[in-house]
Amino acid sequence: MRVLLVGAGGVGTAITRIAARRPFLDLMVVADYDPARAEAAVAALGDASDRFLAERVDAGDEAGVARLLARHGCDVLLNATDPRFVMPLFRAARAAGVGYVDMAMSLSRPHPEQPYEKCGVMLGDEQFALSAEWEKEGALALVGMGVEPGLSDVFARHAADELFDTIDEIGVRDGANLTVDGYDFAPSFSIWTTIEECLNPPVVYEEERGWFTTEPFSEPEVFDFPAGIGPVECVNVEHEEVLLVPRWVGARRVTFKYGLGAEFIETLKTLHRLGLDRTSPVTVPGPDGPVAVSPRDVVAACLPDPATLGDRMRGKTCAGTWVRGTKDGAPREVYLYHVVDNEWSMAEYGCQAVVWQTAVNPVVALELLATGAWSGTGVLGPEAFPARPFLDLLTAYESPWGLREQ
Repeated sequence: MRVLLVGAGGVGTAITRIAARRPFLDLMVVADYDPARAEAAVAALGDASDRFLAERVDAGDEAGVARLLARHGCDVLLNATDPRFVMPLFRAARAAGVGYVDMAMSLSRPHPEQPYEKCGVMLGDEQFALSAEWEKEGALALVGMGVEPGLSDVFARHAADELFDTIDEIGVRDGANLTVDGYDFAPSFSIWTTIEECLNPPVVYEEERGWFTTEPFSEPEVFDFPAGIGPVECVNVEHEEVLLVPRWVGARRVTFKYGLGAEFIETLKTLHRLGLDRTSPVTVPGPDGPVAVSPRDVVAACLPDPATLGDRMRGKTCAGTWVRGTKDGAPREVYLYHVVDNEWSMAEYGCQAVVWQTAVNPVVALELLATGAWSGTGVLGPEAFPARPFLDLLTAYESPWGLREQ
């Protein structure tokens, strides 16, 4: 398999280090707007870099991306950029006649009149609108294939296939006990993406109502996470699983709740009050005259790059899917989960836990596509495929998952 990886940030770099250990990969072209980042990601592989090469690319230049795909004879485009570039890269892959994989889907837009009751444009709507086009061409776009969404969706499919006869609720629950030495506020993942998903109206799915929205940070609950992480307060957050799972898995209710913590939530609310979560440019004075900048980009630039925090981080991160329903006529409740210890991921891969946990899943998916264990056409989420091959291969990557009866 020949892959064009667009984005050489924290997750993209982790993808190269994981993929370098797997024999299915023939070539990975590592491309970034900043060629130095792509070159650094390849150089860090040392003797394992012979199947990798660095290129410069503008993720918003569809024609340029399509030319790069053709020049290197790539089979698939793996998108490791932030969600702003989903649609240009998605369209570029289709124009080039290659497959596509991403970890976050096309952006949502709140309902103009009732943002906390009704859905406007939902996550992934722009991609699913083009599914028939991909299917007609016999091509596959595998969307939402990170950890959340991604592995969490695989867990939902596994629960439906093997653990339950009927499902009342599927709730993705994410929590951690990570700390960063020397920083009062240092998100372990892209603050741009974090602001987007946390301040947008969260989406909930119910069988009788369909998809609807609530206020940000609604329905707080305390969830007890495994591996010593313990109880963490979780709140509703907009996330792709709620839009993906009901398309392929039968459940009466689907939710996503994130363990953010009171201080993190208050910081996000303050950014919103000040207008610093905005993506539209504002004009500010500059040494050579007025400059237009996005407030959210300024916030991101003021914070440390999450990819550089690994040496300062302590603790574990847990991604998982809680499922409640029945099996053989009796009530059942389980939590399927995946834990990564930052000490392990840094020692083994030189990557902090959150980006490594995100990165491993698209690599597993690419290997399943390369071997034919997964196949399909159209725009499909992870739960459209059998879960067992993925979970078995994830374990073979020395990253086991767990199941806890609740």
